Amino acid sequence: MAKLDLFFLRHGLADWPNWKGSDDDRPLTDEGKMKTHRVASFLVDAGAQPQKILTSPLPRALQTAEIAAEHLRLPLETADGLAKGFDVDHLKEILGNDQLDSVMLVGHEPDFSRIIEKLTGGDVKLEKSGIARIALDRKKMTGQLRWLLTPTICQRGAV
Repeated sequence: MAKLDLFFLRHGLADWPNWKGSDDDRPLTDEGKMKTHRVASFLVDAGAQPQKILTSPLPRALQTAEIAAEHLRLPLETADGLAKGFDVDHLKEILGNDQLDSVMLVGHEPDFSRIIEKLTGGDVKLEKSGIARIALDRKKMTGQLRWLLTPTICQRGAV
């Protein structure tokens, strides 16, 4: 497949600044979970049909991916390359030779905004629990930004 429908879902709001553990271990807050459920419900209502979810193994991203997988009824896999320092080379590696038509990635900032800009030329900032959708030409590794949505926009009745 040369074309890929690629979703970038940034992890939800994570515990900070009162978190006492490692930054890597921060979990989602209740607000982060609620907003992620809102976005996942929107994706179902919008007819989004990724075939699988790939997520950073960090707890805040994994929890976000689990919520999306529950709503979309999809399998999910962890991908270490999505943890920190995610770039186009990691994207190529993660996508590999899978012949999927649509994939959702769950990860972190500023990596997601940087890679979206690299793929599309769009200077964007992906909000926590925000979703971006790109029509990606896998051969050229270029794409067209189709969506850039916040949890507020994804609230039922907001659009």
